[in-house]
Amino acid sequence: MRFILFISIVQSILFLGHWFLYRTLVRFFGVVNPSRLFTLKIPLALLSISLVLTSFLAFRYSNLLVQCLYTAAVSWLGIFYLFILASILCWIFYGFARLFHLPLNHKILIETLIGIALMASLYGFINAGVTRMTRISLELPHLPSSWKGKTAVWVSDTHLGQVRNDGFSRKIAAMVQNLHPDIVFIGGDLYDGQAVNLDKVIEPFSKISVPYGIYFITGNHEEFYNNTPYLEAIRRAGIRVLYNEMIKLDGLQIIGVDYRDSRKEEPFKTILQKMGIDPHQPSILLKHAPLHLHVAKEQGISLQLSGHTHQGQVFLFRFITARVYQGYDYGLKWFGDLIVYTSSGAGTWGPPMRLDTKPEIVVIRFM
Repeated sequence: MRFILFISIVQSILFLGHWFLYRTLVRFFGVVNPSRLFTLKIPLALLSISLVLTSFLAFRYSNLLVQCLYTAAVSWLGIFYLFILASILCWIFYGFARLFHLPLNHKILIETLIGIALMASLYGFINAGVTRMTRISLELPHLPSSWKGKTAVWVSDTHLGQVRNDGFSRKIAAMVQNLHPDIVFIGGDLYDGQAVNLDKVIEPFSKISVPYGIYFITGNHEEFYNNTPYLEAIRRAGIRVLYNEMIKLDGLQIIGVDYRDSRKEEPFKTILQKMGIDPHQPSILLKHAPLHLHVAKEQGISLQLSGHTHQGQVFLFRFITARVYQGYDYGLKWFGDLIVYTSSGAGTWGPPMRLDTKPEIVVIRFM
């Protein structure tokens, strides 16, 4: 029932949004011809249900047709979002013109704003496909000399699935290998949670050669249903899953927590307490979402690496993530003695679009 309710709410929002876009286009373009109105209604009606319909297919089937349909639907979602913003601006300008008796050419106004939205969409699609390298240098307290000068790579939120699949995986794996890191951390949402050939899309990661190995923690998209198939595929690729456990490598404590188990404060605290973390030795906590930072700080963690937020991914949403995660939604920050780095992620969720954010792979050099 909760799932049905959720789908109903999403579809209702999409219906209302497309109706609002339709009314805006009719009003500002001055469309009155019945045949043109009908021609406008049908595509918008179909587009309004495209996301929900193709999502059902994407979670069940994996083939070229489904990939194309789903990619088209989520791409339209990104364009639609910008069209809605353009429509809102149209009505705001219209209201000001009426209030102050200013001349306003409705057609020029909407053509200009829709044109800007289309150009922003094109930029967003291109920007999302250009993965950047973010390089930081960190000095962890009590770090053994054997780790100084070494490099770690933090990759999160690739969202391998219908939109970004084995081609994207090969690209990210090649970028990581070209960095010649000493250790690699994968911070959850490696998979998007949809129907996909799990082994095929992760296979490029199995070819990465790293002295200290590759380590993975779960994200929320591996936790939609049963996470076992994802974890088995990751292990088959030769990647170590840190499932609420700690390992020690040359005096460095590396801790990985499961997303579902660490969402709430008390279970997360209990998990860390059972590990016997030594606050006098350097430690790295891999945690998908940058939540409950005070718990990690109290346990003496040196560095927490997170992702999940995408930094909002598209224009305006970054202000929401900044508020929800209290400023720790992106970048290198300090929470008392705890160092926190939250990545904007390498991939995208939903629309393969990024506006006002960037996709990244994080390269950490230990000093």
